[in-house]
Amino acid sequence: MDGELLNVVDVEATCWPGQPPPGAVSEIIEIGLTVVDLAAGERRARHRILVRPQRSAVSAFCTELTGLTPAEVARGTSFAEACRLLAAEHRAGERPWASWGDYDRRQFTRQCAATPAPYPFGRRHTNAKAVFTEAYGLRRRPGMAQALELAGLPLEGRHHRGEDDAWNIAALVLDLAARGDWLSSAGGPPASPGRRPHG
Repeated sequence: MDGELLNVVDVEATCWPGQPPPGAVSEIIEIGLTVVDLAAGERRARHRILVRPQRSAVSAFCTELTGLTPAEVARGTSFAEACRLLAAEHRAGERPWASWGDYDRRQFTRQCAATPAPYPFGRRHTNAKAVFTEAYGLRRRPGMAQALELAGLPLEGRHHRGEDDAWNIAALVLDLAARGDWLSSAGGPPASPGRRPHG
């Protein structure tokens, strides 16, 4: 049943060791998406969309971090087409979705506002990093690799590769669900005892 499916999303974007070059802005170059079946407690599918940047280029720093080369990204689709694919093929507007932190949601919001591309996601977004931090009683929000270590889970694939990061974040979501710290029907965290749920 699709009601228990969650899209876990992780994006990589053009980046530099300091400020962007004059006239350049950070743009999404890879969208990783893992479909999580919360009812079955498993990762059902993994997807990758490469996106061709329009107002920036893939730097040597970016290639070193993500493994993505300018030539590889140049073969990607447009950002508008990537958003269309998310909505049409991955039901992004209907399913709840999650990301590690709020960066991915903000990056989509910024880039959609700067282009004709419609925002592909629905309102039900969960910051998995915040849920993990509260569930594990941590004082500081951990990075994904540190969270995997704390949860006793392996880091699969390459860190800072969108497809692999989404797959690993999905494992953390399932870990939280197994602990009872993820509200599966809504795709988000449960209300704590004595706290009224938002809505």
